[in-house]
Amino acid sequence: MDNEQRRLTRLERAAAYALLGWAAEVAFTAVQEVMGRGTRSWRLRGHSYLWMAPIYGLSAVLFEPAHAAMRGQPFTRRAVVYACGITAVEYTTGMAIRRGVGAVPWDYTGRGRFVLPGGAVRLDYLPLWAAAGLVLERLDDTLRALTLGSSPDADHDARAR
Repeated sequence: MDNEQRRLTRLERAAAYALLGWAAEVAFTAVQEVMGRGTRSWRLRGHSYLWMAPIYGLSAVLFEPAHAAMRGQPFTRRAVVYACGITAVEYTTGMAIRRGVGAVPWDYTGRGRFVLPGGAVRLDYLPLWAAAGLVLERLDDTLRALTLGSSPDADHDARAR
């Protein structure tokens, strides 16, 4: 029996980004509920939106090439590029959803003084998006290195032949 190794396809990596993005967003919003001035709830109830799966999945199409182009660049430059890129995607997708259905699901209007008109972006999240981009570098490398269809026994059997 031949156990052929293969790398994840772009679609499989997009699904991984979507699922991990959802999980991170639910955890982030749960922590915000604990830390929020008016909420301070220890129920740790987080949330996300169905819209976010394809948006997070775009990382396979948009982030991966940006990461490849930024390899070897200074840490600060990469962080700035990632923060601006993620903010641009957040604004573009938020406004596209608004045009389609009449609302931005994550509308930030009234949630601070650094919200752009339309409510799709908070500029005070730029440091968060910079950090997220730097974490995504590691995730990108991990997902690209991941192989399917092999096991330690299969590797041993192949060497024994």
